[in-house]
Parts: sequence; C-alpha cells; structure tokens
Amino acid sequence: MAFVLVHGAWHGGWCWRRVVPLLREAGHEVHTPTLTGLGERAHLARPDTDLDTHVSDVQMLLEAEELQNVVLVGHSYAGMVITGVADRVPQRIRRLVYLDAFVPENGKALIDYVSPEHAERQRAQGEKTGTVGPMPAAALGLTRAEDIDWVMRRQVNQPYRTLAQPLNFTNEALLTRLPKTFVNCHSATGTFDQFARRIRHDPSWQYLEMHTGHDAMVIDPQATASVLLKSL
Repeated sequence: MAFVLVHGAWHGGWCWRRVVPLLREAGHEVHTPTLTGLGERAHLARPDTDLDTHVSDVQMLLEAEELQNVVLVGHSYAGMVITGVADRVPQRIRRLVYLDAFVPENGKALIDYVSPEHAERQRAQGEKTGTVGPMPAAALGLTRAEDIDWVMRRQVNQPYRTLAQPLNFTNEALLTRLPKTFVNCHSATGTFDQFARRIRHDPSWQYLEMHTGHDAMVIDPQATASVLLKSL
C-alpha cells in the first residue's frame, strides 16, 4: 500500500517525519511531497503560485512514481489539494483521508470556509504581500516547547492564491464514489467542526476521531499512524 501524506498550509513534507517510520514499519510505502513555495521549496514561490500548482505537484508525484492504489492523506489546507488530485486522477486513488482538513464543495475556495474576520485578514494581507503568515502555535494545538520550536522555525508564509482560488471539479461523479475518511482532531480553532457535522452521520464516509489538537502528526505521531492504518 502506498501512502501519500500531504502537509497543510505553512508546513512542508518535514512535518510527517515522526509518522513516516511508523507506517513503513507496518509495511507500507510512504511519500511526503513538499508543495511549491513551502518547506525546502520556499525559494520556488511565485506570485502566480496557486491551488492548481499544488494539485499539480501531487498529481505529478503520483504519475512520476507510477503510484496506484494510493491512500492520499491531506492535513488541513491539503484537503483542498487532495480533492483536486482525486478529481484529476481518481483511477490512482484507493482512499482519501482528510486529517482535520477542509472538505471542499465544487466552486469553493478555502477562504470561503473560514470565519469572516479570518478571511478578511487573509485577504488584506494576501492582496498586499502575495502571502499569508502562519497561525500561532496555540491554534495548531502545540503545547510542548520542543514541538513549538520545531514547527515555528520551519513554517513559511503561504502563497495567498492557494487559499483564494476556488476548486472546480471536472470529474465529480467519480470523485463522489471514492472511499473517504474524515479524522476529527478537535482543533482549537473550531474551523473543522463544520465538516465533522456534515460527515459524522453520512454513511458514505468513514468518520474517526483523535483528541490531539490540529497538528496531530507532530503532537502524537503514534496515534496519527494508528488512525491512518485504521482507515485502510
């Protein structure tokens, strides 16, 4: 089984470092791509870096590595990305896993799902600078000093257009039929409660819970690996 773990906003593939060996020990292939303009690819950020760019990043990984039967995991913002990837190449996907992630509807952007105040701050900063600054440690659920230091020093600004570009489906019928899991990590921001309410009692979804806080892969990698394996 191939897991492809896609990080959220401001992060990079580095954030999965504690989870990867646990999945590999369980016998699975694991890939942790870093999206354009973030992590070790921060130097590639351009004013036109948008959601389509990030969808293409992951799609090209699947195609270049000839991956099939993929468990495609998206954390937070990456719920937008994995949905876009699955819309483009549904034949490569075994299951979509939304780890405390946005679950977009056709024609919606991430910014449509955050509070009006938060959206206005992102819009004002993004239109002025082209990027949006990271969330504070408390919003990510980080409490241990070593975790806060590790995450805060590695985060970089997020290209604004990745948050503001709507996701338009071209293959909605196949996308709808793909097996899907939503993992509610009980984020302090409350942003993801809207998706948990929508999905919790939907028989077409697998609904799982963790009580870790938002950055589950950093806070409790063992529980994160366990819940990903449970989604199989």
